[in-house]
This record gives sequence, structure tokens and C-alpha cells, in this order.
Amino acid sequence: MRKQELSLVAALLLATAGGARAEFGLSADALHYTVDTGAGLVFKLRRTDTGASIQSIGDIASLRYKGIELQDANRGSHIASGFDTIYSGISAVSLEATQPDADTIQIAVRSGGLTHYYLARRGLPMIAMATHVTAQPTVGELRWISRLRADLLTGVPPESDLRGSSGAIESSDVFGFASGANQGQSRSKYYGNERALDYGLRGVTGNGVGVFMAYGQRERASGGPFFRDIQNQTGTNTELYNYMNSGHNQTEPFRMGLHGPYALLFTDGSTPSLPDLGWVDGLGLLGHVSALGRGGVTVAGLSGRDPNHVYTVGFANSAAQYWTNAHPVDGSFSRSGMLPGDYTMTVYKNELAVHSRSVTVAANTSYALNPLSITGDPSATPALWRIGDWDGTPRELLNGARLTGMHPSDVRMSPWTALPFVVGRDASAAFPAYQWKDVNGRLQIRFMLRRGQVMPYRLRIGLTAAYNGARPKLQVNGWVSGNPASSTQPRSRSLTIGTYRGNNALYQFDIPAAELVVGENLVTIEAISGTAGSGFTSPGYAIDAIDLVRP
Repeated sequence: MRKQELSLVAALLLATAGGARAEFGLSADALHYTVDTGAGLVFKLRRTDTGASIQSIGDIASLRYKGIELQDANRGSHIASGFDTIYSGISAVSLEATQPDADTIQIAVRSGGLTHYYLARRGLPMIAMATHVTAQPTVGELRWISRLRADLLTGVPPESDLRGSSGAIESSDVFGFASGANQGQSRSKYYGNERALDYGLRGVTGNGVGVFMAYGQRERASGGPFFRDIQNQTGTNTELYNYMNSGHNQTEPFRMGLHGPYALLFTDGSTPSLPDLGWVDGLGLLGHVSALGRGGVTVAGLSGRDPNHVYTVGFANSAAQYWTNAHPVDGSFSRSGMLPGDYTMTVYKNELAVHSRSVTVAANTSYALNPLSITGDPSATPALWRIGDWDGTPRELLNGARLTGMHPSDVRMSPWTALPFVVGRDASAAFPAYQWKDVNGRLQIRFMLRRGQVMPYRLRIGLTAAYNGARPKLQVNGWVSGNPASSTQPRSRSLTIGTYRGNNALYQFDIPAAELVVGENLVTIEAISGTAGSGFTSPGYAIDAIDLVRP
């Protein structure tokens, strides 16, 4: 059927054609477009400005699944905080409803440089969406937010459930409990979030109902496979997000174009399967590129791997990003569905970049490479001793497993002011994962040298993120290093918002043999920065690994 715009009269006729029985279709009145998916889901889009805060033209005003209203009555579900506030000085919002074929309803919402699509398919209890941008929203971030009823959807991630908290303990977005069973604990929308690599389905549930976000492919998002961003928050309402870009410790520029498709799925509370959104391909969405216009990369193998780690391969340029995992046996990998262009291909040992090269992707073609050898793994250099593992994360260090789920001040954290670490006695889990200038600004390591081992050494410290120009300075016995330069890092909070992921940085200090002794040697690592700060918001960094090697 040729695409044609549905007039208001035609839409009203469509609404009454099915009588009392639920039928797939679109209807309209002065206030709303109403879409019935024919699968128990009926949703309404606001057509007029009510003048109320966080209620805009284009918002979802009602989400009714099997007769149960799930949408928060006081706030809309929308992009950013409403389509009329996305760009400064632009409040005009337009809606266009079309029916591309007998089984599909498409509603486009336009505001400034943004076009957002709501898509319904006959017989599917979902709302598929896609968002096209030609300019970054002046509100600073591009996100979809579902604002749902907290009284019904009570099965939520505990790390981001703010109910019962005593108020903010950092900025206006990290909350604590001053009393009760959770006394001393913390909650935030930043906590409990997954890596982009692990995105699949994320949901909230209630008695006989569930709402799930299917994030789709992330080619126009930013940050790479290990980037973390907000997924949930529960307070006066239950919120379910799809962050497409933000300023939350963002490691690379934002990408414009078509984000999605992604989808909201509705169930009886059970976790659904990932949806097949292939039917979206023929709708002519702005910025959409068909499968025939895409290509891929295939590599026959990858040598030099550590069998204890998963290897991820990322592809990135200014227009798009992709990733895939290498096969655990031979290291081979393949990635299809990529936009044509030149990419930097990076091999990651867990989250640490250990190899990089350029590849070119052409439409309807797979770029084939012979087996590659890893060339940049710090673990390949033998060490006299090593704390942690060169894998791009601090997770094996003290508090490392808790970093993405709570604030560093949380009572469930072990004390950050650790005793001197003794090589040969203490496991890596005794050394703090984070170091701050104003919390544990001087960390010490004691190690022994035998006769014949006194010679020049290089001490290496790897960071996965740093805040406010923090970097390590070294003292070994009486020898003091110079002040190294700070690394290039995102300009935002990091260590307190549930992420250790910034830009990996390696600091190397060459220690003269004359400064070492037979017997015990003492290393002091000091966190330095020209920027002031107090407590956990003072300059600090996340540690990947520390070792002592021959230069």
C-alpha cells in the first residue's frame, strides 16, 4: 500500500470500525493520537500542550496494557524532558501520523534538529522507536525516558531505587540512608548499570505485568563497548531509560544520525525474547541504511591471547561504532552490518586495548584479514612483582567488585585507607581500586630484593580513568620522581557515578639501581593534581595494575 497520511476523519473511522473488540488501528481526538496494537497494548500520544511541567506534545500520555494503566499520570514518557525543551529557543513540536502498510502505524515527532518515530506493528505488544538527530540537544544529552507507575511496577533494580532514602549525599543525584535497615548505604540512577556490550533487555515488573527496554544496535551512540550510562531510577515513578549519548564521563564525541530502532516491550512479567525489528527497515526513516548498503570485517584468527580473558574487538569512526567478541579457541571474529567507511579496529583484552589497526568497510562486502598477533599487552613483559591484572579494569582490587553498584562512601565498601601492601604476603584484593588526593592520597608498597636483584627497574602504573587531573607521583626509598603530566580524560565526575571507564593511561617511572637496597624497599604512590577538592570528589583515579619490570 502506498504511504499516505491519515486524516483526522479517517483515523476516527478507523477507531470505530472494530466496535468493542480490540483492533489494530489509530484514532485521534483533539487531545491525543491513540494506537491500539491489537495485542493488549494501547498507548496515547499527546497532541496539545497542557502547559504542565514535563508534559509536551509528542509525549506518551497513556500506556495501557491488558486494561492496566502503567504511565505516570503527572509526567510524560519522552525524549529528554519533553520534545518542546530539547533545543534552546525552539518550542514548536509537530506530529505526523501515517500508515505505511496495513500492519504498521508510524508517528513522527519533530522538534528542531530531532525527529523521533513511534512505530506499532499489528499483533505485537511493543512500541518500536527510532530517533534521528542532526544536532546535539542543548539540554546536553539524548535519552529516552519512560516514566511509569511506581506503585504497580515494583520489581526494580535495587541500586537505583531511591525510595526511603534520606536525601542527596553528592550533588543532586546520589542518595543515602541515614537510618533504618539500609543505614549508610547509597543509591543512584548511575548505579547497577551495564556495559553497552552487555545491553540486551532491561525491565521493570509488577504483579502480572512487565515493561522491558530492548536497546537495539548502538552504532550512533558514543563511548564504545564498555561505556556505562543510566538505565533505571525509581522514586515517585519508575523510570526506564535508553541513553543514546550524555556527558557522563563521555570518552568520545557524540554521533549524529539515526539511533535505533529500539523498543519498549510489554509482558505478563516474564522476560521476553529480543524482538525482531527487521520490519522497520522498509519504512523510509531518516538516516536509515539498508542491509545491502552495509558491509563487514572478518579476521581469520588472533594470536597472543591470554586464555583467562575474553577478547572484544571494537570498530569506531566519527559516524559509527560496533563491536564483537573473538572466538575463545582461535580468536577469529567477524562483524557485519557496518556502515561503509574507514574504522579504527581495536582489540581489547577484557577492557584494555592491546592491538589496533585501520580497516575499510565497503557496502555489500566483507573485508577479510589474515590472522593477527597482539602487540600491546603489558602482561607480556615479565615482572618482578605485579598487583592486579592488566585487563583495563580495577575489579580484582580492593572494592573493585562494588564500584559500579554504590558510592565509595557506602558502608558496604571496605576502608579505602589500606595498610602498606606487602609483596609476597598480600593478594591484589588488598590494594585499593581507587586512589583520591583527599582520601587515601599516599599508598605504600613494601617489597624485598635479594643480593643480585639490585639493578635498574621500571615501575608501571596503569589507570582506567582519572578525575580532575589526578595522576600518580612516585617515591622509592629516598628517591622521588618528577610530577608527570595528567592524561586526557573526560571532563565530568567518574569514580562516584558507578564507572571506572575513562581513557586508559600508562605511567612509567625508571628507578635507578643506586636508589634500591638489598632487603626491604618502600614505594609510596601519591595522588597529585593542581585541582583542589575534598573527600571522594577530590582528584582521583582508578587503577588497572601496578608492576615492577626491567626497563
